[in-house]
Amino acid sequence: MAGNERFVSGQRLHPHQDADYRASVAPQQRPFAVLFGCSDSRLAAEIIFDRGLGDLFVIRTAGHVVGPEVLGSIEYALAVLDVPLIAVLGHDSCGAVTATLDALRDGTRPEGYIRDVVERVMLSVLGVRDEALTDTDVAVREHVRRTVEHLAQRSAMIAERLADGRCGVVGLSYRLAEGSVGQVVARGV
Repeated sequence: MAGNERFVSGQRLHPHQDADYRASVAPQQRPFAVLFGCSDSRLAAEIIFDRGLGDLFVIRTAGHVVGPEVLGSIEYALAVLDVPLIAVLGHDSCGAVTATLDALRDGTRPEGYIRDVVERVMLSVLGVRDEALTDTDVAVREHVRRTVEHLAQRSAMIAERLADGRCGVVGLSYRLAEGSVGQVVARGV
């Protein structure tokens, strides 16, 4: 969060981005966090958190939807890299959330695999449907919250590490215009 404050204020340090550091992390990675977020081009994790090479293990999908590849990647970071923190990053003006709300409003379903993304986000949005249809941020926050819960429910490894205090999971929401990140939910931190 301190890195995000530097990003917002324009006081970035650009840590761990020089040739010497690149050489030092080449043999082995030791990220301090997994960042699982939306693939939106406007929120590159290392930039908005003022981090550098080797700091974050980044996984991105449209609408930060969870599938086996995501769970396997997170479990790899926990088991092999011993990463103690998982951050789920959503954001305002999310295309996947907007498409989901449009589908709710209009009763239409997108074509192709976009439908799969919308269906996965839909599971989060249905519980706050009425509020979300008038305030998209409600849908974004609920999807972040549900994703955090979903990770612990789907992965025995994440649940076990949460239970024994070896890992924490935090849900965050990014504001595109301001560049700021706020906490939505936290488990084990």
